[in-house]
Amino acid sequence: MEPVVGATPKVVRSESEWREILTPKEYAVLRDAGTEPAWVGEYTDTKTEGVYECRACGAELFRSETKFDSHCGWPSFFSPLAGDAVILREDRGHGMVRTEVLCATCHSHLGHVFEGEGYDTPTDQRYCINSVSLRLVESTGGPAD
Repeated sequence: MEPVVGATPKVVRSESEWREILTPKEYAVLRDAGTEPAWVGEYTDTKTEGVYECRACGAELFRSETKFDSHCGWPSFFSPLAGDAVILREDRGHGMVRTEVLCATCHSHLGHVFEGEGYDTPTDQRYCINSVSLRLVESTGGPAD
């Protein structure tokens, strides 16, 4: 994976350390910028309330309130948890220009963001994120939620 220009991740591990803590599938997506097949991810259709964390480092990335049904085959969100939760960079791979989404904390690949597709969301953005890049921490329903 190419380094992010001008940014140092808060969580730094060697590639061998990443391989020790991630499954081969997680490593292929998070560290090698792969994409899991459509419609197979555990969070594609999830309606559970909670916070979606980076599976590599545990940083909070998205809230369930921003998840919506885009029917694209991957979990979709209209906004990250906070502007500094993710890093966006140009991706010219696969013969097209897209905007890649990375975890700001560890610089792991999460997916891509698309704009202007006409979804009825507050931002008209679709953060198309691989399920394998995320871990859902369900809300407990307590006063802190």
